Amino acid sequence: MDPDAVSKAFVEHYYSTFDANRAGLANLYQDGSMLTFEGQKIAGSPNIVAKLTSLPFQQCQHQITTVDCQPSGPAGGMLVFVSGNLQLSGEQHALKFSQMFHLMPTPQGSFYVLNDIFRLNYA
Repeated sequence: MDPDAVSKAFVEHYYSTFDANRAGLANLYQDGSMLTFEGQKIAGSPNIVAKLTSLPFQQCQHQITTVDCQPSGPAGGMLVFVSGNLQLSGEQHALKFSQMFHLMPTPQGSFYVLNDIFRLNYA
């Protein structure tokens, strides 16, 4: 398993799904998953998806600037740190963001998001 290739594929999948159909992210989280969104902690896949689908904008486009990854622990986990721009529909200027994912392997050979931390970066 090449961590860089896995993280790149995950990031492409996550943000293309987020931009097109946020509810489709549900299968990337599990009951033990946690999202910290702008300081608000949300636990469990149903609650995380409810938060993401209730954000106050309908359409957005993520432009990824950097993706860094590291292997994490003996269980085969992976830390993925993403930075980029978030363009909201109808807004002139993009917002800068950072997001960290802690991915864990599944018995089926894929990965799920155990931890997810999202922050907008204000100038």
